[in-house]
Amino acid sequence: QVQLVESGGGLVQAGGSLRLSCAASGSIFSINSMGWYRRAPGKQRELVAVMTSGGMPNYADSVKGRFIISRDNAKNTVYLQMNSLKPEDTDVYYCHADQITTKEQRASHFIYSYEYDLWGQGTQVTVSS
Repeated sequence: QVQLVESGGGLVQAGGSLRLSCAASGSIFSINSMGWYRRAPGKQRELVAVMTSGGMPNYADSVKGRFIISRDNAKNTVYLQMNSLKPEDTDVYYCHADQITTKEQRASHFIYSYEYDLWGQGTQVTVSS
């Protein structure tokens, strides 16, 4: 099974920067979209940024011009560079991956499988004023 492992959260002052990373592990052949969502306690999970395998990004209006999403498809990893952080960016950030194709060898042939809508465990980002 595919797993998502996040890293890079922490505490930073307003105006500072953090970089989140999320690596997908397993017998991965391809991943369609990878991205980041966030959810503060008592709130609904919201999109922060997502990127397709072709490199097309999509950002929430609240982070446009401040956050940059990128992917390394060879490493099955997605990054979120967060600049000019604000206290309202404080949240738990979740990595998300969708339409994952896995490939495993069985004797003389390959088995392809598919997984959908995977989430990481979340990483806390706290921005102090």
